[in-house]
Amino acid sequence: MTIRFGLLVFPGVQQLDLTAPYEIFASTEGAEVHLIWKDTSPIISATKLVLQPTTTFADCPQLDVICVPGGGGVNALLEDDAVLAFVREKAATARFISSVCTGSLVLGAAGLLKDKKATSHWNAIDFLAGFGAIATSGRVVRDGNIFTAGGVTAGIDFGLTIVAALCGQEEAESVQLSLEYAPEPPFHSGTPHQASAEVLKRTKARLAASRAARETIMARLASA
Repeated sequence: MTIRFGLLVFPGVQQLDLTAPYEIFASTEGAEVHLIWKDTSPIISATKLVLQPTTTFADCPQLDVICVPGGGGVNALLEDDAVLAFVREKAATARFISSVCTGSLVLGAAGLLKDKKATSHWNAIDFLAGFGAIATSGRVVRDGNIFTAGGVTAGIDFGLTIVAALCGQEEAESVQLSLEYAPEPPFHSGTPHQASAEVLKRTKARLAASRAARETIMARLASA
């Protein structure tokens, strides 16, 4: 049986938000994975990796899983009616609706997270309340058929969780083993609670411009 996964790809996407679950999904038996955008012109990610959409909004087939990754490019999507309409359309028939990192803000802007538990990147999780969501910390948060993942690398854990829900734990573990996913990070600064005060300050400064732009958009949406 074919399982169709669809991942939104857009200018400024955080490539690992996309490619981490893509690798998991594409390694799953019976998977068909689509990278979706308005057209099939190459996309430049936030870190300048070139990505190639494989289908358009108009041509995208029915999906079992729709996934919205995050990144700085999410800001533009929050006010993009065509994107939000597409996400709502596919979510209406998908088995699972999902996101990685700040992709959950797009689900929120599409009206899919009201009264739902959801997570996001640690530097954006507070924005979820503006969409009526119940902000919930976690690598992967599930509420019914909605799965949201934390920041960036959480997309690996998220992908395995989705595969287990669709195909069973044995298949998910087989994918995990085939990819030799057995993380042993050299440092322990992966969350604000683990990082030193200096590292946290430095990182917040690095992310400040994108957050400020997002705050402006959220204020505009709240007053609309």
